[in-house]
Amino acid sequence: MAYTLQQLSDLEAIKILKHRYFRAIDTADMDLLAGMFTEDIMVEYRGGTYKVALAGRANMLEFLANSFHSGALAMHHGHMPEITLTGDNTAKGIWYLEDIFIDIEAGTHTYGSAIYRDEYLCEGGVWKLSRTEYDRVIEVVQPIDPAAKITTHYLARTGRKPEARTDISHLIEWDETV
Repeated sequence: MAYTLQQLSDLEAIKILKHRYFRAIDTADMDLLAGMFTEDIMVEYRGGTYKVALAGRANMLEFLANSFHSGALAMHHGHMPEITLTGDNTAKGIWYLEDIFIDIEAGTHTYGSAIYRDEYLCEGGVWKLSRTEYDRVIEVVQPIDPAAKITTHYLARTGRKPEARTDISHLIEWDETV
């Protein structure tokens, strides 16, 4: 398939959007995240023991601020994008995620992978996420190794502090039987 220059530009803008998303959650850059979602974004994340389901930009930002907080360390890498333009202002994408999440407060170290399925909408010339979901492919949760020494902790400075966190339990279903 031959792409137009505009289509190539749109594909690159969508890739940059997703790369910024991963960087912004890992650094708790809430200002950057606020401009990445449509007002009515739909979200569903399905992991080993959890399911997150929410609607709306405000809920998404609150979920992220309370998940990537000052007591956590995070690394997300999105690989191998498969992006399909579905209209002049719409697109779909599939990304392979590789991530690490360390919750110092809970004493857990999670690593794994997931497959993201996204929908994008171009609003006013800016591509945004309008729907995002993932299913875990691998998820391993283990206690933090007592010998581990954390020498850099970016989210300690930028993430939401305990006294500012809010309850997001209404956005998460847990299955502790796994």
